[in-house]
Amino acid sequence: MSPSKNMFPCPVCGVATDVRITKKDKPYITCDPCGVQLFVRGPSGISAFNRLVARGGTIMEALSEMERRYYLTCGDCGTSFWAEPDLVKTSAFDGHLKGFRCPECDEVVPWKTEE
Repeated sequence: MSPSKNMFPCPVCGVATDVRITKKDKPYITCDPCGVQLFVRGPSGISAFNRLVARGGTIMEALSEMERRYYLTCGDCGTSFWAEPDLVKTSAFDGHLKGFRCPECDEVVPWKTEE
């Protein structure tokens, strides 16, 4: 069970941690700073975990990208919120997406398009 060259961030503290392989050929990490152990079980979980590790980068980069896309701020009251299905506001005329209702003031925040 020697450390591999693959790294994966600890899900609690974010420290890059060696991905190790068990005797039964399953990946796991052990984070020394916070004591978290993460064992990946099952074929689909192992496959998804291996894709994350192979992609490179970090989970934090993926979360930052997701936050950039789906975390909105109301222009009226300044409330920040996640774009969620129950906040969707569509046009009564043709059903297209107008934006998301602010959970505080109910103002519609327009959906951001890629720039």
